[in-house]
Amino acid sequence: MADLVRTEDGFDLVLRRTFAASVQDVWAEVTEPHRTALWFGPWEVTDGKNIRVRMVFEEGEPWVDMRIEACEAPVRLALMGMEDAGGWPLELLVSEVEDGTELRLVHHLRSADGIGEIGPGWEYYLDLLVAARDDSVRPSFDDYYPALKASFEALRG
Repeated sequence: MADLVRTEDGFDLVLRRTFAASVQDVWAEVTEPHRTALWFGPWEVTDGKNIRVRMVFEEGEPWVDMRIEACEAPVRLALMGMEDAGGWPLELLVSEVEDGTELRLVHHLRSADGIGEIGPGWEYYLDLLVAARDDSVRPSFDDYYPALKASFEALRG
């Protein structure tokens, strides 16, 4: 499941997956366009640190603008999803653990409002990554939302 951690600026929603793979292999899953295409969407550089990601698992497959805030291979990728509401600051953190490699997705939130919608979406995407790695059946978003909404809202305490 996920954790909601209080921070100085709001909250961090933290989700984890562990893979029987190397740090470099998991890093490639979150940084190489042909691999991200299998679970999140392909991306292309538009200029400098700006990229466009095609959200192939969303209705209409829209393109979303993002900015690379930090890229510290092979352990940390920080992105800012460019939204009208001020952006979505995200980090993907890759680290070696006893059972393989852990991927932590951290969504930095100003408030916990909307966590019941945000959390299930990230669970869905991370499970799409698992399915892509295992070459197994992709999950359906309908299994995540609204089914997980209450459990994420409960994280607010």
